[in-house]
Amino acid sequence: MDIATILGLLGAFGLIVWSMLSGGSADAYINAPSIAIVLGGSIMVVLLRSSLDEFLNAIKVASKAFGKPLEKPDQLISQLVEFASIARKDGMIALEGQQIDNKFMEKGIGMLVDGTEEELIIKGLNRDIEIMKLRHKQGAAIFSSWGEVAPAMGMIGTLVGLVQMLGNMSDPKSIGPAMAVALLTTLYGAMIANCFCNPIADKLKNQSESESANCELILEAVLFIQRGGNPRILTDLLIAFVAPKKRAQLVNA
Repeated sequence: MDIATILGLLGAFGLIVWSMLSGGSADAYINAPSIAIVLGGSIMVVLLRSSLDEFLNAIKVASKAFGKPLEKPDQLISQLVEFASIARKDGMIALEGQQIDNKFMEKGIGMLVDGTEEELIIKGLNRDIEIMKLRHKQGAAIFSSWGEVAPAMGMIGTLVGLVQMLGNMSDPKSIGPAMAVALLTTLYGAMIANCFCNPIADKLKNQSESESANCELILEAVLFIQRGGNPRILTDLLIAFVAPKKRAQLVNA
């Protein structure tokens, strides 16, 4: 589980709720029509903007923001150097049955074991990278769209509340509930956009870039192993994927 996402989400909403409770009752900030307009309405508009498959895919992609963090490049390099040593010593077939958690790496190593030609390896793995990027891009776009729509729906709710309030000025009892709808829809829209949708969209974009870099690293290593390269120089070939502070530690390992 990604601790940063959980802490950020709970912290943002927690501070907002704390500020609400410090100034009065929680009931004052709960209004069913406001929730329906902003939450339900914004989801419906996002569905209108996209296909059902794209919307459901966005939910699956969003799990990456909450799930296990991506493997670090230095960890991938260490594992790939080990595989390169095994392949050079015992042949490609010796890689069969190795424990591999990364699905992309598993596919690449499997192609080596099957004796797949270099051209097909490049074509097949590059296609997987492009499809992955597209899937992640569509998922992030859905959340960006949601973050754009939620405040707009909040504004619509505000106008609805103002119309109700101005239409019943003669009835003092109706002014309070109508004003609540007017103000709370704006609040809900801002919270959904700035504390959830936009941060999730940004995190998905960043994770997509990191995962793409990991896949590029794996592709280069797989091709290196396929060509029978010396495992001792594989680290030097891939070290550009590692943060400068960790390069010395990886070289001396």
